[in-house]
Parts: sequence; structure tokens; C-alpha cells
Amino acid sequence: MAKTETAIFAGGCFWCLEAVFEEVRGVSAVVSGYIGGNTPNPDYEAICTGRTGHAEAVRLTFDPSVVSYRELLEVFFTIHDPTQLNRQGNDVGTQYRSAIFWLDESQRDMVSALMAEFAANRIFPAPIVTELSAAPHFYPAEDYHQHYFVQHPNQSYCSYVVAPKLDKFRKTLSLLRK
Repeated sequence: MAKTETAIFAGGCFWCLEAVFEEVRGVSAVVSGYIGGNTPNPDYEAICTGRTGHAEAVRLTFDPSVVSYRELLEVFFTIHDPTQLNRQGNDVGTQYRSAIFWLDESQRDMVSALMAEFAANRIFPAPIVTELSAAPHFYPAEDYHQHYFVQHPNQSYCSYVVAPKLDKFRKTLSLLRK
């Protein structure tokens, strides 16, 4: 059995992240959920108030012999704007913040080094505001949020927001596709 690892990313609406990471070679599971707040067992309604402190996020299970953590980070930084504070496009609030929740020191160090590399090379037009912190408890979102884009590709948010991010991934990171 292949060794698996876990990564947790927040970068706006979890439907966008989930749709992309479900197509990444070596990723065996993607769970949408909530992390980084102070309310135990939050639900979507509470998250939407912005008062729980949680971010919408995805928890990935991946095979590091197929896709590296660094490659997953590169996907993450490609499919959202890490320079927007507490928002992604029209989704505004702390629940839509850009964040990486590390699970061990090697992940923390890799993220720190990559963000420093991006800053030194001025990869982004503004400073990166992505939060980097140790992963607290991850709460899976309600069942109806799981695999949302696959189940609702014609829903308006999916058509206008999720689909373009998925297309960008498919075009720019084709080597990482399943």
C-alpha cells in the first residue's frame, strides 16, 4: 500500500479548491471543510456569518511518490490570489482567507521557503498575505458540499467562478492532471 500524506489549504470558496485538487494526479481524497476558528463543530450557516473564525478549506490525501507537497503548493498558489486579504474575488470575509495549515515542520519550512522565493522573485504583483499556521482541528463540511462542482457543474457559481479556475489549472498545470 502506498504511503499517503495530508495537506490542508484554504483559498476562497472550498468548491473551487476541491474541483481542482480532485483532478490532481496522486491526490486520492479531497474533503471540503472548516478550520482555523474558535467554534467547535461549525456548520455552513455559522461559517457564513464570519464570526466563527474558521476558513473554508480542503483536506487532501495524497501519495508523495506521485505528487509532491511542493507541487500541491504550486497548484494552490496558481488557482487563487494569495495577495487578497480575507477574500477571493466577490467572496469576502475571513472565511475566504488564503491560508496553509501545516501538519509538520517540513511542511511549514517548505511553505516558508516557497513564499520567500515568490517574494524575492516578485512572482505576484502585491505582497502575499497567505496565513501560515499549524493545523488545528479540521471539521468536514456538510455532505452536500462534498464534490459540489462534479454534482452541480451548471449551477451559476460553478459556471462563473469554479469552472474558470478549473480551466486555468487544466491549461497551466497539465502535467499534474490525472
